[in-house]
Amino acid sequence: MFTYRLWVQTHPFLSAALQFALLGTLGELAASSFRARRPSLPCTASQLLAKVLAWALLGLVIKAGFVGMRGFTRALVDHHILPAFLGFGLGGAFALSTLTNLFFGPQMMLFHRLEDNLILRRRGFDGMAPALWTLLWFWVPAHTLTFSLPVDYQLGLAALWSLALGVILGLRSRDHSLPRV
Repeated sequence: MFTYRLWVQTHPFLSAALQFALLGTLGELAASSFRARRPSLPCTASQLLAKVLAWALLGLVIKAGFVGMRGFTRALVDHHILPAFLGFGLGGAFALSTLTNLFFGPQMMLFHRLEDNLILRRRGFDGMAPALWTLLWFWVPAHTLTFSLPVDYQLGLAALWSLALGVILGLRSRDHSLPRV
């Protein structure tokens, strides 16, 4: 863990890009494979390479978003707009997660959809409503845990959550008996 932490501290944006490129792409591969009930690519190989780069760019955006939202949340507590108990510990993690997912999450998801649309040569935003609902049922609780960790581990866990959500959504689409999101 020391080596990982040192790498993240030394290369915060490079590590964000690489972690999301790897884990976000694996999440898409898992979702595609679960839907197909066999190992499967969600697109052509050249499009998959472009998706790896898109996930890397998204990692940079998320890294910057986490830094900015941390400062925003801290300022709200410091100016007594949020109660003091939301400035530390689990309360602070919950406040940061909630504000991040309300104010930053929708724009990040739309940006990610634009990336996908460009790569896959699609138009439109079909399916965005269920994606936006994941901000409430998945991302707020997941990022509450994420923001409970030391800063050096937060982006890695966020990237791992992208993989987990890909698996969950892939299983959901495979087995329609699971609750709809």
